[in-house]
Amino acid sequence: MTDDKPEVERDEDNTDVDANPKLIDLSSDAKKAAKDADQDASEDAEATADTADDDGDADALDAGIDTADLAEVAAALDQVAADAEAESTEPSLEEQLAERTNDLQRLGAEYANYRRRTQAEREQVIENAKAQVVMRFLPIVDDFGLAEQHGDLAEGPMKAFHDKFMNVLDGLKLQAFGDPGDEFDAETYEAVQDMSTGDTKTVGTVLRKGYKLNGRLLRTAMVIIADPPADSESESDES
Repeated sequence: MTDDKPEVERDEDNTDVDANPKLIDLSSDAKKAAKDADQDASEDAEATADTADDDGDADALDAGIDTADLAEVAAALDQVAADAEAESTEPSLEEQLAERTNDLQRLGAEYANYRRRTQAEREQVIENAKAQVVMRFLPIVDDFGLAEQHGDLAEGPMKAFHDKFMNVLDGLKLQAFGDPGDEFDAETYEAVQDMSTGDTKTVGTVLRKGYKLNGRLLRTAMVIIADPPADSESESDES
């Protein structure tokens, strides 16, 4: 007698995970792939959101900037550029020192010229004052000359006064000119009459002496022009 044991039905597809290790591996790979896909999608969404935020901030910044503010910023940038250019073109220390040295030398030369000019002007003022004073004494000198011609200054108190007075004028470098026989010069002589017959003219008669002070003409001599003496004519002919 045979025992008929019922046979266990076997799943033809064999889809039981526990019974099939390959199915376990495939399930793990699918889960990992799904997880990676979700992570990539999340990162893409965050990047898109950041881009949208940046664009929104830029638009908001552009909308909030005023034209006056832009002008102020442009002016500030121009000033910075100008300052930078000025600093780049600023002369060096040696150049500045040379420039200051030239300035000092120029000032020194100008001051020296100023001192010479003022000294010359001061001397000119002194000479003019002396000339004005001596000019007032010339009539007295003329009177002394007439008195001497008449012999009134030979002796006595008048002679002593005359000598002291003329010594003072000599100290001021007063020089008399105009003697008979001198060559006539129209710059220093004043002719009241011309009695000469030739081209050569000399002083004949002195009516008033001429005077110079330190080489400066104070008064012309008043004379009568005459011919040169015979001795002078013969000497000129021989020469």
